[in-house]
Amino acid sequence: MSLTTLKDMLWLILSNRSFLWILLFVNILGTVYGYDWYMWQLEITKPIFWIFVPDSPTASLFFCIALFAWLIGKNFKLIEALALITLVKYGVWAVVMNLLTLVETGSIGWAGWMLVVSHSAMALQAILYIPFYRFQFKHVVIAAIWTLHNDVIDYVFGQMPIYHDLMRHMDRIGYFTFWLSIGCISIAYYVWKKRTILVNG
Repeated sequence: MSLTTLKDMLWLILSNRSFLWILLFVNILGTVYGYDWYMWQLEITKPIFWIFVPDSPTASLFFCIALFAWLIGKNFKLIEALALITLVKYGVWAVVMNLLTLVETGSIGWAGWMLVVSHSAMALQAILYIPFYRFQFKHVVIAAIWTLHNDVIDYVFGQMPIYHDLMRHMDRIGYFTFWLSIGCISIAYYVWKKRTILVNG
């Protein structure tokens, strides 16, 4: 079986409406679970910062909205840019943090491994659906501002997700997170640029 055939088969699955509905349902469940997981941190957080604390479920919420838009034949372009950048960012971030916790403590339990798998899937689905995105440069800029502003809130105002065993490394984690944000923004820029070149010839 050729690589082209495999790509065609994958595209048929990804673009199938029934599959999109299933994916939307799974992401809704994950989003609800994610917000519930953050409730304990929100309880000790000032309300002004609430929107910036549950990073991963907000990223999957963006993707839920994008999925629903595709199902009704629309493109919410800003939401697509936010979904791509934040899904990849927080998907990769959570995997790295859990693996660092494993190194620090020697174990992360079933919940930690569940987070590794689920957040890997978050990042993967954002990449797989690149052909669906229709965002423009201005949407990348706005999404970039949101993403970097969130980093400031997390690592300047101290609202980052709390990983107790890693808190003593927060300065280095903040530095890593900033460059991870730049990398994810660069992915969105590349997607926009490539589509622009293809459209304009």
